[in-house]
Amino acid sequence: MGYISGKELLTHAYENQYAVGAFSAHNAETILAILEAAEQEQAPIMIQVGQKVINTIGLEPMKAMIDVFMKNISVPVCIHLDHSREYEQTMKAIQLGFQSVMFDGSALSFEENTSITRKVVDASRALGIGSEGEIGKIGGTEDDITVAEEDAMITATEEAVAFVEATDVDYLAVSIGTAHGIYKNPPKLAFERLKEISAAVNRPIVLHGGSDVPDEQITKAVSLGIAKINVDTELRQSFTKGMQQVLEENPEEFHLAVSLGRGREVMQKKVQEKIRLFGSAGKASEFTTREKVVTL
Repeated sequence: MGYISGKELLTHAYENQYAVGAFSAHNAETILAILEAAEQEQAPIMIQVGQKVINTIGLEPMKAMIDVFMKNISVPVCIHLDHSREYEQTMKAIQLGFQSVMFDGSALSFEENTSITRKVVDASRALGIGSEGEIGKIGGTEDDITVAEEDAMITATEEAVAFVEATDVDYLAVSIGTAHGIYKNPPKLAFERLKEISAAVNRPIVLHGGSDVPDEQITKAVSLGIAKINVDTELRQSFTKGMQQVLEENPEEFHLAVSLGRGREVMQKKVQEKIRLFGSAGKASEFTTREKVVTL
């Protein structure tokens, strides 16, 4: 199947009431873990490239590495730029051939956020790829970007509607009670607000901070319009714990292929677990054609 537009991917998920897992990759082994999990589950997925890995490996090297590993993949895959706070970086990702991009202007004024997001939407639409914007702040820390819990507010329905009207973004990230990272206490998602926003904007909604949310809340959120769920922290935990197992079993095991390989295996199982929870397992067969994605 190969690469697919984020808009096509999430429109299908939204219309068929399941969610696509947007899994963050950090190196070669994590890319392979995500892709192999998708193959095993025959699920459409997004691979997210976030700011932390961009700062360490680079945007272009990550895209090139994913391209190499995609050669034998049969399921629909979308490479997504996550939490870009720079218009220039977002345009660079589009030029490199990403199939989905997010401009995160949630720290800006409403006017600045909508103005820049609209430019991103226009560029994305001209090339047939997907665009994501964010209204409302999502707590916790991701990719060195921290939002204090007291500053993380539930997105107002009117605010979401105004943002969509101003930008016509393809899918919308809102704040409904999740946070980036692992929770000290289980979150309580604002389901009534999610229901209101989903009905009002009539397009896929994105759940950031998808790690460590109780399964039953994930399932309900998907039924109310969540079509993309971001997962990062739980995957990094799984990968690290896999490596730790090797060192605990044999402190003298210094072959990276062994420790990194175990990390990859454990992370792959976690990705497969999330795919099943999100309802996307087996959905790859429903994508019979590939939307053409133009690159510059």
